Amino acid sequence: MCGAATIPTIGRGYVDLEKGIFKRKPDDKKETSKRQPTVPIPPRLLAHMRRWHRLGISRRAVIEFNGKPVRSVREGWASVVELAGLATENKQEKVIRHTMRHTAITWYLDQGVDIEKVSLYCGVSVATIRKTYRHVMPGTFDDLLDAAHQIGR
Repeated sequence: MCGAATIPTIGRGYVDLEKGIFKRKPDDKKETSKRQPTVPIPPRLLAHMRRWHRLGISRRAVIEFNGKPVRSVREGWASVVELAGLATENKQEKVIRHTMRHTAITWYLDQGVDIEKVSLYCGVSVATIRKTYRHVMPGTFDDLLDAAHQIGR
């Protein structure tokens, strides 16, 4: 999202504020195994983005600071984690930016969103989702548990 422009731009993904979509892969970039699907923007976020653009808070880039595009949140991330009360010295519990992706996928699956839709929206293969997130998919083992209950009767 940091690299995204508010209009089609060479070398950058962009947000179409009229259509409400985020085109993650730049038009001039070749397709790779790293999926970058074009996805709809959630309505509440879209409303904020349209307001920011209208007020000049984000003119050319989706995320700007002092009128210039923010290319990376690397430096500010530690502050965000600290302010959220999530800072820790324990390496296993550190909140990294990629944690947000895992959290979103977990929440979608936990709410019963179809695995195919989660795969398409998040740009993660169904195989990876099945391998990594099966434990949070409601009802995954229901039929197996029902069968186990009947065994030996």
